[in-house]
Amino acid sequence: MQSDSRTKIAIFCGSKHGNNPLFSADAAKLGELLGKGGFDIVYGGSHKGIMGDIANNALANGSAVTGILPRVLLEWEHQHNGLTELIITEDMHERKRTMYELGKAGVVLPGGFGTLDEMFEMLTWNQLSIHDKKIHILNSGGFYNHLIAHLEYLQDTGFLYDPIWKRITQHENPESLVNALISDFN
Repeated sequence: MQSDSRTKIAIFCGSKHGNNPLFSADAAKLGELLGKGGFDIVYGGSHKGIMGDIANNALANGSAVTGILPRVLLEWEHQHNGLTELIITEDMHERKRTMYELGKAGVVLPGGFGTLDEMFEMLTWNQLSIHDKKIHILNSGGFYNHLIAHLEYLQDTGFLYDPIWKRITQHENPESLVNALISDFN
């Protein structure tokens, strides 16, 4: 299958590895499975942390990988130099918008403030019908258990318009997540 006919998935994740080796292992496995499953990825463009793990393994398994990097991070030399394409944006807002526009679904892996910001903006845009893209969380090693409990609390206390699981799905392993994407797009 040619790259231009493959579905692009927006990946939101950390530029650090975190303390649990499972985070990197799951990111690497997800990159491998996305490549083998016929998907390309759009992500933050860094070579660091689990961003680098998923990009390297996606590239090694046939994915075209597009990095979206704000100019300020380019100046810090965090960019991945082996990508299929690197798009430089003026700021973080343009980065997020570009990732949302290019990706047909969003996948959230472990990460820090930036990852949460991206996930919540995508959820908010979904709720406001700015887009209707599926959002998947890879809950490696229970990383998102506390956040998921809080999202359910938001629902239980009446602050969400729809059930939280209408907007997102969670997966305990990369295989489950890729199977869901294959089901979504086939």
